[in-house]
Amino acid sequence: MKKDIGVGLLGLGVVGCGVAEVLATKADSLAEQAGLPLVLKKVLVRDVNKRRSVGISPNLLTTHSEEILAHPDVDIVIELIGGEHPAREYIEQAISNGRHVVTANKEVIAKHGYELLSLSRKYNTDLRYEASVGSGIPLISSFQQDLAANKISSIRAILNGTTNYILSRMSQEGLDFASTLKQAQKLGYAEADPTNDIEGIDASYKLVILSNLAFRAKFVPQDVYCEGIANIAARDFLYAREFGYAIKLLAIAKRDDDKVEMRVHPAFIPRDSQLAEVNDVYNAVEVETDLAGKLVFYGEGAGALRASSAVIGDVLAIARNIYRGANNVPDLKLDRRATVKPMSELKTRYYLRLNAPDRPGVLAQISKVLGDNSISISSVIQKESDPAAQTAIIVIMTYPAEEEGMQKALKQLRQLTVVNEVSNFIRVET
Repeated sequence: MKKDIGVGLLGLGVVGCGVAEVLATKADSLAEQAGLPLVLKKVLVRDVNKRRSVGISPNLLTTHSEEILAHPDVDIVIELIGGEHPAREYIEQAISNGRHVVTANKEVIAKHGYELLSLSRKYNTDLRYEASVGSGIPLISSFQQDLAANKISSIRAILNGTTNYILSRMSQEGLDFASTLKQAQKLGYAEADPTNDIEGIDASYKLVILSNLAFRAKFVPQDVYCEGIANIAARDFLYAREFGYAIKLLAIAKRDDDKVEMRVHPAFIPRDSQLAEVNDVYNAVEVETDLAGKLVFYGEGAGALRASSAVIGDVLAIARNIYRGANNVPDLKLDRRATVKPMSELKTRYYLRLNAPDRPGVLAQISKVLGDNSISISSVIQKESDPAAQTAIIVIMTYPAEEEGMQKALKQLRQLTVVNEVSNFIRVET
């Protein structure tokens, strides 16, 4: 009989410290739920002498991964170092050594999830990753279990707290992108290098994970069309409100027959929609299903305690199986019919903001370019004029049109002598 369930922790950053603290402060409660005490055996760190926010015995710290991955008393390895390498290799080694793994690593799961899950089946171990999407929001287990009987047709989601905070502040306070990003960094909502967040890369990883579960497929990040928020200006929010919209960075996956479109980009969404009301660092995932109808998952998408909730939940699920002598490794059955729908086949409405000379005949030439590419104008408004420069801002909203035609039109508009600049271009998600 086992006396305890050994836990090895890879990484003692913000989330790692949170997990270590929960294991210590909730030890009795966790032991009661698991059937056996959960005991932290070893922790991998870069610097054993670094001061940390959590009290932990120096004897538990190591800079050598083998002391955890091959530790005879470690049953569950928690990977929280982030990034693709060496995290992927650590997870592979832990599984190959017969250890169960819990990870919050969205990049590794998005890029290598299928292979790692296949490896875990080979070695009859469990790989869980609830914290990889939505932090403490129970998404992965809901997709794997609660919605298993459903046919999921679409996912619309706000999956990145940093970009949602930036867009919320820009909308509410009329700030520009650069100053709002600095504010987010100062408050700790954005990294020193925010590229993965503001370019939509982080959200694309999470969308891949959810799409693979929803459509029982094997997609990778390269399958997702990805566009960031750096080009959004304060005036775009003013014009969006005039049309009845809010602006959000959306992660969208839709299945039409056997084609699945996956895209991450800024989008106009109706101001009276639920996603439009999701502000600051909160995340939300709207799922359309055939049996359960439309569901919305909502909560804070980041933070040590939120992520710790998901990580410890996965640890408990594995610990209960160890205590019962059972295993619950899911079967990996792919729907081989599911293929990626090219972005060029997308059909939606579009918002355009142009800077053009303030003189007769300009709009006629712009309209001709759009018409030649089968794009009909729903409304057009001339905004602020600059008498000195003799320029004006032209805002156009189109009827639904194909992405391929719109991209051709944008290229032609940029070459048009009566267009000084195509200042912005945003898709409309209704």
